[in-house]
Amino acid sequence: MGQKLKIAGWLSIGALAGALTTISLQTTARGAFAPLPLEELQQLAAVFGMVKSDYVETVDEKKLITEAISGMVSSLDPHSQYFDKKSFKEFSEGTSGRFVGVGIEITQEEGVVKVVSPIEGSPADRAGLKTNDLITKIDETIVKGLSMNDAVKRMRGEPNTKVVLTIFRKDESRTFTVTIVREEIKTQSVKARLVQPGYGWIRVSQFQERTVEDFSKKLEDMFKQDPKLQGLVLDLRNDPGGLLDAAVALSAAFLPENVTVVSTNGQLAESKFVYKAAPQFWRRNADNDPIQRLTQNTQGKLKKIPLVVLVNEGSASASEIVAGALQDHKRATIMGSQTFGKGSVQTVRQLGPDTALKLTTARYYTPNGQSIQAKGILPDVMLDETENGNVFAALRTREADLEKHLGNGQEAEKKNEERQKAREAALKKLEEDAKKPESERRPPEFGSDKDFQLIQALNQLKGLPVKASATLAERKVEKKDK
Repeated sequence: MGQKLKIAGWLSIGALAGALTTISLQTTARGAFAPLPLEELQQLAAVFGMVKSDYVETVDEKKLITEAISGMVSSLDPHSQYFDKKSFKEFSEGTSGRFVGVGIEITQEEGVVKVVSPIEGSPADRAGLKTNDLITKIDETIVKGLSMNDAVKRMRGEPNTKVVLTIFRKDESRTFTVTIVREEIKTQSVKARLVQPGYGWIRVSQFQERTVEDFSKKLEDMFKQDPKLQGLVLDLRNDPGGLLDAAVALSAAFLPENVTVVSTNGQLAESKFVYKAAPQFWRRNADNDPIQRLTQNTQGKLKKIPLVVLVNEGSASASEIVAGALQDHKRATIMGSQTFGKGSVQTVRQLGPDTALKLTTARYYTPNGQSIQAKGILPDVMLDETENGNVFAALRTREADLEKHLGNGQEAEKKNEERQKAREAALKKLEEDAKKPESERRPPEFGSDKDFQLIQALNQLKGLPVKASATLAERKVEKKDK
């Protein structure tokens, strides 16, 4: 696998605004290029000349070229991007997993920044920001019209400096400001506890450098607390992804050795790769393999323990890889709602000392050969978010909702009229619920005693009746080979 850095998920830059990306970092240029379309290049040169000579004001030539390259690349799909000197520096800092900011995962909606979720324990979380909050101003700068990167830059800064965010909260129909003190974000990506005698819950909120080590340690501790553990819930809800090797390692903890976890395929020979449940695909240190230690210390019980995986529309990329692998190998029951559908690979190649190109080069495929892209993982058992229904899930953005998103390469996409109807119903429900007290509108915390989906997952493990979704479509029965 060489020295490539592969990331399957949210890229942590500043406010974690990144694109859901799976990244391979390469510093060597390719030797061969396709023939250039001379006529079109002549037109480009002509336009450049006209702008330079005829535009009302003097223009910066380098900026014109940079913007032309950016426009060409960004027209391909939501995740391809050209990095100039400044943005490449920020990108490089972001891949380290340590950054100074407010600690929120964001996306863009109707020209403003929308909070996907605050990182647990971050300044934004402590300040009370919530999923679906809209950021309309950053300090005195109006967000509408800013690019995602510009918004992220304004939320970044030095430790202990302040940033004032103006928030519009849809479900309360109110606008308010919140002052947040920036700090270095160090996220704790794994939580675990015994939720009932004999049954454990382990939550992975992101796939980071320490995730595999923390995951292994917490499960070892859980088995020490209850050596006769009868079932486990792996919670990947709202997990936007992260490091690919961490996703492969977590999958391997539950799977037989050497089975396929995920594969990639694209035009380039190097993009055709199969990742298996074997140490060489995740081990960074020959003297330390947390998964091997976990298997030994639990006497291999993790390979056989009854397992449920919880997912939702916020589960993306690396978390979809784990869910897809465990589903295809029939190792776990996947419960929840259809996942985000981010199944493409981005390769970063340096063009010079301080510029680079991030380009989509491949798609991910589950062990059974199914593309995740713009489709996601469909659970075995569909669950509503709460006992009262699942209507608000329709408001969440999925890969297929993004403009110019890449298709999955396996089937033609159809316009989802049912999803549009669900969105309209959800908006109407939001207006009704805005009149209720805030305590009645707040969803229960993941892993709490009031977590409806966790309760259903435990019922599944115990063989008790499960309250499946009354609003989500049923999973189609797979066709068996004759």
